[in-house]
Amino acid sequence: MLRYAVERLIQAIIAIFGVLTIVFVVMHLSGDPTLLLVPQDASAEMIAQLRSQLGFDRPIWVQYLEYLGGLAHFDFGISVVQRVPAFDIVVSRVPYTAMLAAGALAVAIGMGIPAGIVMATRRGGWLERLLTAIVVTGQSVPTFLSGIVLIFLFGVTLRWLPTSGSSDFASLVMPSLALGAISMSTFARMTRISIIDELGKDYVRAGRARGLSLGSVVIRHVLRNAAIPVITIAALEIGNLLAGAVIVETVFAWPGIGQLAIQSIQSRDFLVVQVIVLLISFVYVLTSVIADFVYALVDPRIRLVR
Repeated sequence: MLRYAVERLIQAIIAIFGVLTIVFVVMHLSGDPTLLLVPQDASAEMIAQLRSQLGFDRPIWVQYLEYLGGLAHFDFGISVVQRVPAFDIVVSRVPYTAMLAAGALAVAIGMGIPAGIVMATRRGGWLERLLTAIVVTGQSVPTFLSGIVLIFLFGVTLRWLPTSGSSDFASLVMPSLALGAISMSTFARMTRISIIDELGKDYVRAGRARGLSLGSVVIRHVLRNAAIPVITIAALEIGNLLAGAVIVETVFAWPGIGQLAIQSIQSRDFLVVQVIVLLISFVYVLTSVIADFVYALVDPRIRLVR
């Protein structure tokens, strides 16, 4: 177990390092942020002076090594635009994105897994066809479009919910529904496939032969055996929710790291973008590692031995 944990940690560091390197190079090749920070009538001398103060006049490899050196000391640098620590800017937005991701995950799991169970156990019926239509719709509609539809219906027409901002719990409802719709469809499809696969196995037939109802067999035996693919999807979807939050937070003016990422990219605030990417990469890797260990708890047949 210890050896496996060390191997996964090394793999995680390499993955995060690779992502961070790619983002660093792409952001620095996208343009000079100095031009966005000076007046339109600024002279060449003024631009050159500010570029030197910010350190952008040095070779990119020098800037890269300096950035890595700062990371080694947990120094994430100073925001080019706001001139405050980039880490502090991102951390101030994390609670909002965490609330949105938690709400979307609750929607995805709370609606997707029960829908998948019903679709698997009620095949051929009208309820399965209805749920299938809902799942396909949820997976097909782009997040920004579902957000606009929700705003028009519940915010403008019915006036039940606020259309933007993060003033109270009601403000979280529509962003969570919009962000969780695609993940809900993914959970429903994967749960349905996994349960159908398990229903065709011998232990299910043996249970039914002993007089157990289908519902009893599903709850007592099938769900646990069908959980491995669902856990895999859950680990991936948590990271996808953070990535999808960029669109949802923009549509609903939700003050999370997604909205901050768009603003920072537009202003070429390199260091803030890099902190956001580092955070999302860390979450992706962490959830993947946690999922690997959960596999062993759900299914004792799995051995984490290398």
